[in-house]
Amino acid sequence: MADLFGSGEAAASGAGEKAGYRPLADRLRPQRLADVTGQDHLTGPDGALTRMIRSHSLGNLVFWGPPGTGKTTVARLLAGETGLEFQQISAIFSGVADLKKAFDAARIRRANGKTTLLFVDEIHRFNKAQQDSFLPVMEDGTIVLVGATTENPSFELNAALLSRASVLTFKPHDADSLEKLLSRAEALQERPLPLDAEARAALIRMADGDGRAVLSLAEEVWRTAGEGETYDAGTLQQVLQRRAPIYDKSADGHYNLISALHKSVRGSDPDAALYYLCRMLDAGEDPRFLGRRLVRMASEDIGNADPNALVVCNAAKDTYDFLGSPEGELALAQACVYLATAPKSNAVYTAYKAAMRAAKEHGSLLPPKHILNAPTKLMKGEGYGDGYRYDHDEPDAFSGQDYFPTEMGRRQFYDPPERGFERDIRKRLDWWSRLRKERGQG
Repeated sequence: MADLFGSGEAAASGAGEKAGYRPLADRLRPQRLADVTGQDHLTGPDGALTRMIRSHSLGNLVFWGPPGTGKTTVARLLAGETGLEFQQISAIFSGVADLKKAFDAARIRRANGKTTLLFVDEIHRFNKAQQDSFLPVMEDGTIVLVGATTENPSFELNAALLSRASVLTFKPHDADSLEKLLSRAEALQERPLPLDAEARAALIRMADGDGRAVLSLAEEVWRTAGEGETYDAGTLQQVLQRRAPIYDKSADGHYNLISALHKSVRGSDPDAALYYLCRMLDAGEDPRFLGRRLVRMASEDIGNADPNALVVCNAAKDTYDFLGSPEGELALAQACVYLATAPKSNAVYTAYKAAMRAAKEHGSLLPPKHILNAPTKLMKGEGYGDGYRYDHDEPDAFSGQDYFPTEMGRRQFYDPPERGFERDIRKRLDWWSRLRKERGQG
């Protein structure tokens, strides 16, 4: 399978030229680590991998990054520059039998004085038992493992495997890095891309940080443009359609963006919040999921500082259900901006967590008998309901009685700030507190 610059066995051996068509990305693969684009923190003069090679000390590694950033290419070049035998397997197509064959082959090479760099693409696809099978051959030096993953290793790889490897992060290509790849492609093709400046910038945006994608898109432009034709941005969009942003609703991108949305709302930045909402909608996120998250934010981060926030968010969710897409998405945007611009309070959220801890710590304490109903003579004889004071019959409609279990004593969980509507709630609570003290109940 080709990676950012191509890594098929045929290409590596020179047989690719005889096989006919080779993708542009395959023909542009670098021959040295120093030629890799976009990962200077790893392959530059002072990069992590450069330093490892310089020190002649290469340990087990996990390459973590999005597609098209050169993970496979770097692994292959790393083997060449350290004198290791390169062997590649994919967790998508390999099982226990394939792993056993790979380990046995590595043992034979080791017996003959050759160490194997075993590159495992999509290593996160292996289950726990399969990941554990790497541990003995990593520990005894049979292989140097280089695993590649697009998923967060902290969540997808076993702790035991991670403890024996260093994680190196591959970054998405920025615009300058993708421009370098396009320039290399033009030099190889010996002709410029038939794009005006605006279309060229649009093509780079379409690649969404993926080096392989930008070269594939460029190749498509050369393939489709007529003699003497130059695409503008509109024509490019029509010809290439639109490359969907990299976004997996079960992966890091999903959680990163919803975290960014939530924190932008909490930070009272309506512009950033709206941007992340649109990023997720544009990537194909389920609007109902976003509606549910907005409802959660209304309770967690606004709470009683603006009780209407919860009403607005539920109305937005219902509006989307009623109108569907795309009309209903405007209601989600309205709710998002409302939350970001509302006064903030997590007092109810904090109080809820504190009350839940108290409930778990104190077990099944009986409420004080004076607030318990006594529907039977036996319960009346036990004192249930004795001394209860009906608040509506009391001065200011407030008795000030203690409602906590006797063994606990009175507690305070809810502490509203002097913001928004909770400013008025604070005044009422302070007033009731004074009344309790005046009536000897505080």
